[in-house]
Amino acid sequence: MSQIYSIAVVVGSLRKDSINRKIAQALADLAPPSLKLYIVEIGELALYNEDIDTATHTPPTYAAFRLQLNAADGVLFVTPEYNRSVPGVLKNAIDVGSRPYGQSAWSGKPGAVLSASPGAIGGFGANHHLRQSLVFLNVPCMQQPEAYLGNAGSFFDESGTLSEKTRPFLQTFIDAYAAWVARHV
Repeated sequence: MSQIYSIAVVVGSLRKDSINRKIAQALADLAPPSLKLYIVEIGELALYNEDIDTATHTPPTYAAFRLQLNAADGVLFVTPEYNRSVPGVLKNAIDVGSRPYGQSAWSGKPGAVLSASPGAIGGFGANHHLRQSLVFLNVPCMQQPEAYLGNAGSFFDESGTLSEKTRPFLQTFIDAYAAWVARHV
């Protein structure tokens, strides 16, 4: 039997019906049998504050989030772009997962970034800002294929079905990520 890798998917949008959440679900549906993707929710994480995250007390949401990350073999980020950067909620999740100092839940996990936007440039700024953080966090990030998905509002029909025009790229992306994970775990 071949290895099955558990992949934490962090969606940078909190909206229940967000394009990025739909893309994350589509990637989970398209993933090869070697990957099991699950979304790790970030909306309930309080803003990171070292005063409430101490050696004697960790907020339950922080602890649960870190446990989910620690259990994962890899991490996949699917995010929109806000003001040419990552959404604040995603940056907060990165900070929560990176603490306490020296115990980052991100470290060493093979990662990939997909940014999507209804705009034309597909979240280019968010994608690259996130990659800067991942370098510091010791997340070996897949380089190719790059995934900046512009005009993402057209990827799904009214019933939420992924368009046949978009499916091949997402399939290529998730297959490449599966190979990346197998090489780096």
